[in-house]
Amino acid sequence: MKKAVNNQRPVNLDLRTIKLPITGVTSFLYRISGIILFLGLGIMLYVLSRSLDSEGGYVAVKACLTSLPAKFIAWGLISALLYHLIAGVRHLIMDMGIGETLEGGRLGSKIIIGISLVLIILVGVWIW
Repeated sequence: MKKAVNNQRPVNLDLRTIKLPITGVTSFLYRISGIILFLGLGIMLYVLSRSLDSEGGYVAVKACLTSLPAKFIAWGLISALLYHLIAGVRHLIMDMGIGETLEGGRLGSKIIIGISLVLIILVGVWIW
């Protein structure tokens, strides 16, 4: 029979009180953007296939893509792509040995978020 161990580690199950560092936030967003891209790829391939089937399919897809929900979905997919691309470039730079320190990681995370926000806003202006 096992003895009960007195565990002195703190247990925090309230997710609202957990504060992630900025490097954790960028890592989390990188993974979420990858999932969005994976799921969105199926949708976009279906739309592409439908638009290439016939002239009627093209007209239907064109009409659908001018609606507000479709523009919002397109903006979301392009935003995920931009963030994932920029964070991926950061990973490649880190593979070369640049920005591997704790302070370099924080600075790189701030740069990723800044560049991504600017590009996402510009894409939103372009779509609408």
